[in-house]
Parts: sequence; structure tokens; C-alpha cells
Amino acid sequence: VQLQASGGGMVQTGGSLRLSCAASGLTFSAYAMGWFRQAPGKEPEFVAAISRAGTRTNYADSVKGRLTISRDNAKNTVYLQMNSLKPEDTAVYYCAADHTVTGVASSGRDYYDYWGQGTQVTVSS
Repeated sequence: VQLQASGGGMVQTGGSLRLSCAASGLTFSAYAMGWFRQAPGKEPEFVAAISRAGTRTNYADSVKGRLTISRDNAKNTVYLQMNSLKPEDTAVYYCAADHTVTGVASSGRDYYDYWGQGTQVTVSS
């Protein structure tokens, strides 16, 4: 199984980025997908998650209204559209796959079976 995250970069406050995570080696539609992030010196934190069919989403309070998770099961890809970025969004962003039997998009790291390598997002003030 491989999860390949891309799309990170450096933007100014208020800017936008779109992260992608391409999955291979698994039946993508059987997995809920999530995004997590880790800033320097901090614990990893949940950002957003989406159910297997893409009908349900879950967001951290800190990103609601600014970040949007979506998926394209035909392309085995999950996205994170990031708008109105703030310096506190600076982190390495990781995608993860959860082989959930319930289809629920979980915020708990322990539920996820596979993790990508991460992509750096830097927001300058």
C-alpha cells in the first residue's frame, strides 16, 4: 500500500493550497481517508476525514470553514483544499487510510491503518 501526498508549498497568510493524496495497492473505496498534520515540536493532530463514499466529513474546529476534504474514488485520490491559510497551519500534512467497517470518518489516529509520507505546508505572515 502506498499513499503519496503532494501539493504542499509556501504561501502567504490568506493564500490557498490544494493537497492531493494518491492511493495504490488497496481498494480505495473501502477506506475512510483522513488528513493529519504535525507542526515542529508539537504532537500530530487531526485535520479532516471523509467517509468511504464521500458522503460524510469530519473537521477539526480549527479548520472548519477554511479547509475542505473531498475524494474521487475513480482516481483513488483524496484532496484537501486549504483556503484562508494562517501561519498556525504551518505543518507537515499526512494522509491516512482507515479500513473501517462502519464507514465513519474518524478523527482518531489509532483507527488508521496506512500513512503517507507527508507534504510540507508553510504559511508566512
